[in-house]
Amino acid sequence: MASGDITKVILNDKIEVCNAFAIQVRQATILYEENDSGALEELDRKFHRHVLHPFLSIKDPADDSWTHTATDISSERADVQAIANVVWTDDIKNSYKAMREAQGE
Repeated sequence: MASGDITKVILNDKIEVCNAFAIQVRQATILYEENDSGALEELDRKFHRHVLHPFLSIKDPADDSWTHTATDISSERADVQAIANVVWTDDIKNSYKAMREAQGE
């Protein structure tokens, strides 16, 4: 890099597991500029958050049946995938489905 070059870094700077069902991900986008001495100085930092659940659960009002579609985590970064694969056990997934159906919505 030369002095004045801009570097953009995107990273998951916070991953939280909430009540075993929800995984909250905070992604930071950071812009750095190299100064004359070669050190990187942070110019800007922005955050984006999203929450993942094991399923998208939908109730059909016509017959009160439920459809639980597994959340596709393949586009998530490896750190998030690893946490989801550890946390979302079969027992947790079944508990999530039961919880959603008990909510009745």
